[in-house]
Amino acid sequence: MRAVVYTRLGPPEVLQLQEVAPPVPKDHQVLVKVLAASANALDYRRFEGLLHGENMSLLSRFMEGRVIKAVGKVLGADIAGRVEAVGASVTRFKPGDAVFGTAAGSVGGFAEYACASEKTLALKPANITFESAAAVPVAALTALQALRDHAQIKPGAKVLINGASGGVGTFAVQLAKAFGAEVTAVCSARHLDMLPSIGADHVLDYTQTDFTTSGQRYDLIIAVNGYHTLLAYRRALHPGGRCVVVGGAIPQVLQAMLLGPLLSRLGSQKIGFMGIASPNHEDLVLLGTLLQDGNIVPVIDRHYPLNAAAEAVRYLAAGHARGKVVFHVAPDASQPGARP
Repeated sequence: MRAVVYTRLGPPEVLQLQEVAPPVPKDHQVLVKVLAASANALDYRRFEGLLHGENMSLLSRFMEGRVIKAVGKVLGADIAGRVEAVGASVTRFKPGDAVFGTAAGSVGGFAEYACASEKTLALKPANITFESAAAVPVAALTALQALRDHAQIKPGAKVLINGASGGVGTFAVQLAKAFGAEVTAVCSARHLDMLPSIGADHVLDYTQTDFTTSGQRYDLIIAVNGYHTLLAYRRALHPGGRCVVVGGAIPQVLQAMLLGPLLSRLGSQKIGFMGIASPNHEDLVLLGTLLQDGNIVPVIDRHYPLNAAAEAVRYLAAGHARGKVVFHVAPDASQPGARP
């Protein structure tokens, strides 16, 4: 089968489309014929230092070790396609089912076939294309779990999404509205027109307004790849408010992990960090229902063929994507009922 493989240390240009052996499902796994896939920050974070040509600090050398482990493996987590075969203990799916979710171990999705645990898949809504379904799993799960589990969102809450125009951000805006919140979205000027169309009540251009010094306060802040300090986020919270830092570059991640718990002990406000979402069948089913009912709609910026993986990942890493970047692995992935 064809698959995008990380061939050696280096920037996205080292990603190559190669012929590799198809994966074989274990007893609890499903073999999926992939019709569409999508890229996420986790697909380039592992070689971020190499991507930007940074000097090799102790931390970046540690990250290089993670990159070495990725060499020779198929990239990608998000998949949508049809079940080709199932392992002996699989009970939820059968061959021919249209599904979406994450590949096993969050790698292997940029390929014509991928294995996934039955616990990290759900049936694809019939009215949604495979490309739209592939845009959902990691980004929407991250947004859902950040809002519901970490921020403990409640109806009527005043929520600010910083970094609202990316993959996680666009889902966070829509899910916060679905939870009954009043949503303020922060983004660059080029995305201001898009966010009200997906439910944002207020939109701020971060180049014109610094929400951390405006005097406005929020019950919840979801900081998606945010660049403010934790003290700045804290200043923008109501007493008893919560800030969840979702992903980001290494310095932001370390700050949130190390200082967040300390700041949370110094007052009523809570600041925490959320890493990679936990893929699970129940949350994917919930997202599928929201998709089917039109309560969330994937925002897709660009579509790429598999052989343009390096271009797609570099574009995503530049930080200017509006929503998601999607791969059409099969020609008819844009059709809701596409057949392999």
